[in-house]
Amino acid sequence: MQRYTVMVVDDSAFMRKIITDLISEDPAFEVIGTAKNGEEAVKKAREWKPDAITMDVEMPVMNGLEALQVIMSEMPTPVLMLSSLTDEGARETIAALAQGAVDFVRKPSGSISLDLYKVKDILLDKLKTAVKAKVNKIPSPTVKSPVPTNKQRTHPRTTVTSLFKEPGTAISRVVAIGTSTGGPKALQTVLSALPGNFPAPIIVVQHMPPNFTRSLADRLNSICELQVVEAEHDMVLIEGTVYIAPGGQHMRVNMSASGGLRIQLSKEAPRSGHRPSVDTMFESLVPLNGLKRYAVIMTGMGADGAKGIKDLRNNGAVATIAESEETCIVYGMPRAAVEMQGIDQVVKLQDIPHKLIELLQSRT
Repeated sequence: MQRYTVMVVDDSAFMRKIITDLISEDPAFEVIGTAKNGEEAVKKAREWKPDAITMDVEMPVMNGLEALQVIMSEMPTPVLMLSSLTDEGARETIAALAQGAVDFVRKPSGSISLDLYKVKDILLDKLKTAVKAKVNKIPSPTVKSPVPTNKQRTHPRTTVTSLFKEPGTAISRVVAIGTSTGGPKALQTVLSALPGNFPAPIIVVQHMPPNFTRSLADRLNSICELQVVEAEHDMVLIEGTVYIAPGGQHMRVNMSASGGLRIQLSKEAPRSGHRPSVDTMFESLVPLNGLKRYAVIMTGMGADGAKGIKDLRNNGAVATIAESEETCIVYGMPRAAVEMQGIDQVVKLQDIPHKLIELLQSRT
């Protein structure tokens, strides 16, 4: 059996020992060394060339985000971030995912976590995905840490209050996107390339825990011309707005009595281990035959969304799109959708925005 090499990076000697012990319990992995800060991590990554790295965020000398930028620009390596449960930890984690980290694991109780063993199985599962993930080189960092800045808006912002009011014109089209591992970076690529006056609302399920989806929406909102919000129950769909399903809740779209489209959230049991579920979102669009529906499934582990996107294709969706294997960080969800024959177009990640614009322009 192949053994994968892992480097553990954390400024706490205690945490380095715990993480090393947990990883070493799985015969698939060998911890080849540790580093106590980002600077040391970069130096040792150059020397050891590990198959994967676990990376803490807050460290002296050079923090985890700065180290990640250097590693991904010089020697792209699958990196799994270890995140605290704080709001700041969520924001930093989302920034790391946008910079090329494959995934993250939440520390159960803060930065010095005495009960990290509670997430042992999650840690090992995500490492097994990470070592097989496709990671690409990113440009060399030009700033100390990634700080998003607003782009020039092509339309005024909608107020939060108005997101709950029926729009003046009925929505005739909707785009639905499902993604998982590698999704935050993929979403940034797609959504940041769309204009603020995009003529349809966009609903998104990204597999992610509570709090992190809010940080994801905030980050995307700061760099996209589109308005991006974390969805709330009973929000009305508005053109040029992206609705991110909140972690821990399923998201559906229902037709209101007045003909508008509204978000419906629920805490029903997870589907295939996921809440929110991509299948749940896609399937809610199936009965809305008067709506022009465009479904996209992107990078992610597993098969969530494959059944739902096939149902959409079989029930009149204008287009069902899968991200190509060539650009997927993890070619799991798109592969399952293709194999289930739910896809009519396979598109490289960077071409998805143009494809959506082309499709919507040709179907007005």
